[in-house]
Amino acid sequence: MSLSGLGDSPAAQPPALFPAPEPGDPAPGTSASGTSRRRGGSTQPGPAQTEDAGRQLVFFGAEAAEPAVADLAGLLAGPGEVVRMGGTARLSVQVDAAWRVHVLVAELASRGLSASWEPTEGERHAVRTSYTRVLKPLAAAWLHGQAKRPPATFHLTGRRLRLWLAAAGTPEPPGGFLLRLGPDDAECWEPIGVALAAAGLAGTLVSPGEGGPAYRITGRRRLGRLAELVGGAPPAAPADTWPTPP
Repeated sequence: MSLSGLGDSPAAQPPALFPAPEPGDPAPGTSASGTSRRRGGSTQPGPAQTEDAGRQLVFFGAEAAEPAVADLAGLLAGPGEVVRMGGTARLSVQVDAAWRVHVLVAELASRGLSASWEPTEGERHAVRTSYTRVLKPLAAAWLHGQAKRPPATFHLTGRRLRLWLAAAGTPEPPGGFLLRLGPDDAECWEPIGVALAAAGLAGTLVSPGEGGPAYRITGRRRLGRLAELVGGAPPAAPADTWPTPP
């Protein structure tokens, strides 16, 4: 898998911290071209209201619908940012590992969005799309002035969770998983926690002073549900970085 790199230069190479997967090695539930095989309907669910309702969201996991631009709300639930320019918008996110770059560039490409990346301070990488009208509705839903806020109808699906996890999900031994949040998005944390709970993934908010901000997901049942919703690990993900069914 090649990345467009800095300024889409032909000479740019992907980050060397982790090798790119072989082009012929598709992710679970996808074809060799990177497009998902449809399994079930593509209708998006509304927020579940109970633990049992949350369990039903397994049927709307990451492999149950075709990729859609609306899925990128999962990146905004985490540390992703969106900015507007005229009638266009651009989405960006900083990640802490090169394998995440490979996964996110592929996920964006599957939604018809070209992306570039560049190294930033602290051995991190910034992944960003080009400015495009395609992202204008997402920006309109999430931006209040310059501030990021989840819309009142925000809910989490398997594909949104998969993108969030790919960008900012971290295993926490011996038995937990952290879904990291935007450090400057304090007003988003509570409604995002509500969306997690509605998906059957009620988590504990970890404050910045305790190693967050993030939501900590614990418990065999919740971790199993997370694994079912996000689907199999991407080929680029190192071992033990992705939740697995119990």
